[in-house]
Amino acid sequence: MNNKLRFLTAGESHGPALSIIVEGVPAGLNLLEENVNYHLARRQKGYGRGARMKIETDQIEFTAGVRHGQTLGSPISMQIKNKDYANWNTTMNPSPIDLNDEEIKKKLADKYISRVRPGHADFAGAIKYNQDDVRNILERSSARETTSRVAAGGIAHQFLKTLGIQIYSQVLQIGSVKMADEYAGNISEEEFSQIEASELRCKSPETANLMKEEIDKARKQGESLGGIIEIIVYGLPIGLGSHVHWDRRLDGIIAQYLMSVHTVKAIGFGLGFEAGCQVGSLVHDEIQRNTKKSLVSTYHHLTNRAGGIEGGMSNGEPIICRVALKPIPTLARTEENSLKSIDLKTKSNGVAFYERSDVCVVPAGGVVCEAMMALALADQILNKFGGDSMTELKTNYQNYLTYCLDR
Repeated sequence: MNNKLRFLTAGESHGPALSIIVEGVPAGLNLLEENVNYHLARRQKGYGRGARMKIETDQIEFTAGVRHGQTLGSPISMQIKNKDYANWNTTMNPSPIDLNDEEIKKKLADKYISRVRPGHADFAGAIKYNQDDVRNILERSSARETTSRVAAGGIAHQFLKTLGIQIYSQVLQIGSVKMADEYAGNISEEEFSQIEASELRCKSPETANLMKEEIDKARKQGESLGGIIEIIVYGLPIGLGSHVHWDRRLDGIIAQYLMSVHTVKAIGFGLGFEAGCQVGSLVHDEIQRNTKKSLVSTYHHLTNRAGGIEGGMSNGEPIICRVALKPIPTLARTEENSLKSIDLKTKSNGVAFYERSDVCVVPAGGVVCEAMMALALADQILNKFGGDSMTELKTNYQNYLTYCLDR
């Protein structure tokens, strides 16, 4: 995949800081730290989060690529300091430590892990990278890394916003509690404000209350919960992606970005799995001349069962994508009823270890998936319209919109 917008993250969950580099943003984009911090704050909210969210107050600091509130066209560098590192500065210190010091040895022993958690990167990662201490795997594979993705996505959100493209998300289901179908498939600006005000990021207050009860029940049982979120993108032009090569199809590109998120196990566009259960006339979207004023096309689809993507290309309708997030693999259970697992040091059967964690991350997962969607679409916009400056890109973009409206 020929990425115009690239991002790289570094940092461990309890290390000194998270580092993020975003490359490919044109010069002249108005960008403030608060544009990114807004999304970081959204990620930390949500009913069912753990104690870590009370410790950290994630905020970025630009260290390169931005001057006086505008991007320079050079790589953008950001850093997020981990406040909790103060409690881990011996265990996670990058510098060599004195292993003859009894106090240091005790701190290391307290944090040493050889028992792995089913469903986590612990087992495969420890074997792949030949690590005895599983902490060397879990610190990087922790969902703390999604903080960096949301920071990078905050820049992509700001870029798309200048072109009139908005990305919203909402929680449709947590555990067995599902919001009524009538609430799905569309999100107005006013409704998004209501979603953001909800601890569950759920449009229905009644459903949100039931979701809270479900989370409370899981917490008492030492369980965790997954769910389903919906992402909707408005204002996207026709023709992002392509049908000519397998790796240029827009749905495939978006799927790669979203499936890379730690807890994501399945995605579907439009009808998703239901498209395999219906006859053709109930799956495909009929097209007519648009009788309403539109910014993207003189045509419109009477339905949007395809979720805004046909033949690997955006078709001018909102992109609608549903994402299934699994329950996190760290369960707050007693030794007696923890999940069966293996101790890689003793080679003996045992149970999974527990380290402070969330019960449900689904509301925050929506924010993370929004960020990945924004990064995928920003890259596709840059691929199609190019431009070293925002002025050049906007000119190219507007010319294309004019062309589409004349067809």
